[in-house]
Amino acid sequence: MAQQGHIVPYRTFVLVWLALLVLTVITVAVTRIEVGAWKIWTALGIATVKSALVVFFFMHMKYEPLYYRIYLYLTLLILAIFIGLTFSDVHYRITP
Repeated sequence: MAQQGHIVPYRTFVLVWLALLVLTVITVAVTRIEVGAWKIWTALGIATVKSALVVFFFMHMKYEPLYYRIYLYLTLLILAIFIGLTFSDVHYRITP
């Protein structure tokens, strides 16, 4: 049995693309403001939102079965843990 495809209107793709452009502008604007360590966390947060938009809409993860999404979330959680541990290691290695 062939799997039925889903039709996504062009309007959805255009809106997601515009959201990605706006988030890119916000990322560039944040780099111009001096907020210390929050600059990195803000950029990472915006990058997370942008990657979620790409994965869910352009890569059609939104329309996949639940178990595929669970595997994706689990993988991203493990990745986030490794990145967090790396940041904490580097943070505590810096001498004041």
